Amino acid sequence: MPQHIPRKQLKKDEVRETLQHGADALLSHQQATLYILIIAIVVALGVFGWKTYTERQTVKASAEFDSAMKVFQSPVGTPPTPGETSYASDSQKFAAAAPQFADVASKYPRTHAGQLARYYAALSYEKLGKVGDAKKELQDLTSSSDHEVAALAQLELAGIDDRAGQDDEAVKLYEGLIAQPSVLVPKPVAMMALAEHYAPKNPAAAARLYAQIKSEYPDTPIAEQADQALALLGSKS
Repeated sequence: MPQHIPRKQLKKDEVRETLQHGADALLSHQQATLYILIIAIVVALGVFGWKTYTERQTVKASAEFDSAMKVFQSPVGTPPTPGETSYASDSQKFAAAAPQFADVASKYPRTHAGQLARYYAALSYEKLGKVGDAKKELQDLTSSSDHEVAALAQLELAGIDDRAGQDDEAVKLYEGLIAQPSVLVPKPVAMMALAEHYAPKNPAAAARLYAQIKSEYPDTPIAEQADQALALLGSKS
């Protein structure tokens, strides 16, 4: 025969179970909160560590880039002043600068200095007559996440194509820079480069660009350059 449990005892059991469930829920909540806190701390430490690492890499990259730039800008054919280096020829100078820039670019590819070093390595290759190597580096840089360096590479690459008689490729690059200018390669600079490209073969197109520069950027040094180029263009026609 089933044992009869007094109502008072049932109520005590219900209260005990409620308290037990509440304690379990509280414990579970505390554990979840602890896990979230631990995760937050780990993430915060990771972000701090990455930020510190990135800052250190940036400082190192900038210092090594500056050293390579000193070589790139060294005087040629003159006795060096104290603390400076001089080279007997441009080829010697750029032959010394190129591997230094390449080393910075290789070691710090995600920094601005590393990207800029790759650009100057390309310039050094171009100065040494290694146009193929220069173009490869510049073409890769045109898709760089660093918009300013990408714009510089695009402008230099357009100049190489221009000098090689690859008119269609050069015009496409110049027009891209005009459509998406940057701080280092502003729109009037790209327009001026395209006008200079057109001047020998299509003076009418060049004249339109020079006039546009004068109209859109009045009372500026580049407007004065456009005015002088326009006058020179008229004297040749």
